[in-house]
Amino acid sequence: MLRSHRPALTAGCAIAIAALSLTGIPALAAIPAAGPGPTAGARTGVPTEVPAEMLDSMRRDLGLTAEEAKARITNEYRAGTAAPALRRSLGTAFGGAWVTGKTAELTVATTDQARHGTITAAGAKAVTVSHSLDDLTTAKAALDRAAERRAPTAGAASVWYVDVKSNSVVVQSADPAKASDFVAASGVERDVVRIVESAEEPHPLYDVRGGEAYYINGTARCSIGFSVTKDAQGGFVTAGHCGQAGATTTGVNRVAQGTFQGSRFPGNDYAWVAVSGEWAPGPVVLGPGGAAVTVAGSQQAPVGSSVCRSGSTTGWHCGTIEQLDTSVRYTEGLVSGLSRTTVCAEPGDSGGSYISGSQAQGITSGGSGNCTAGGTTYFQPVNPILEAYGLALKTG
Repeated sequence: MLRSHRPALTAGCAIAIAALSLTGIPALAAIPAAGPGPTAGARTGVPTEVPAEMLDSMRRDLGLTAEEAKARITNEYRAGTAAPALRRSLGTAFGGAWVTGKTAELTVATTDQARHGTITAAGAKAVTVSHSLDDLTTAKAALDRAAERRAPTAGAASVWYVDVKSNSVVVQSADPAKASDFVAASGVERDVVRIVESAEEPHPLYDVRGGEAYYINGTARCSIGFSVTKDAQGGFVTAGHCGQAGATTTGVNRVAQGTFQGSRFPGNDYAWVAVSGEWAPGPVVLGPGGAAVTVAGSQQAPVGSSVCRSGSTTGWHCGTIEQLDTSVRYTEGLVSGLSRTTVCAEPGDSGGSYISGSQAQGITSGGSGNCTAGGTTYFQPVNPILEAYGLALKTG
């Protein structure tokens, strides 16, 4: 989590390096990634080269061979193109999309069995479900509104998300009975919701490094997410809980670096920092062993896709995207629109980069567990950050 002297940020950037033992999820060091904009990935084509270090990490963390890892990255990219097209074609009958298996085979759900032909013609497996994605999204939004009106009682609900694979809205809770009361109070139909007993209690992750660590107001530390530009101004995106607008930053070398231009937390968890002329934002993320991983765009990867994270505390780790559009209730308040992953993280990794293949996915927000025992980590998708501030992702 983030370490900071600011009382409002109890789980974010790390207060100086010596304070890494503070409670909360470690700030994740993110690497400055680059790319021209949210749609940059669509213009790059299917990736043909994958860094050897990334393949090594995927073999280690996902149990894949090199060939399976290459096939997975290619198929995930293709699925990222096919799924949005099928969503447009199916309209209100669209029930969601995800990839499965070692090589990421695409499955698309629909409420209309007569539309199976449209799905299979696009090279995907078709399944029939009871609820459309619109129905599930509407139900989750109702839970969000209920939580904003009145925070769930302790243990009632820590995380909830649309789970397209089970065609339900999953509510994680340490106390299922309280979770049922929370769902009932929201007005959501009970058959749309699946309550899962869980002791998980996510909290924001703080620390600076986008490949490098950065410091906020000379005390707290977080990680750089991805390099961006706004007109002629360069900078980077990071976690909102790392600092408020107007806060100043210094780089890993303690040289004056930049200023927070905008920040939002809770609600969302994003911010962007404009850097001075002495700093040159690059289109890369620090990979395993400090190797540079080039960012080509920011095409959103489907549920089930592999994703790797770069952080200043724990370095480079990989896992899979479990759900999109997840709501998490941190101590500081509700954060919605996060993506849930199996990637581990520890204090000091907050703000760091999430990347799938060559496509930027988001920046570390928070989580639970660690990189010894494993855990669950959440990232703020990068495209909403770019859109919110009119930024262009730096790509190479």
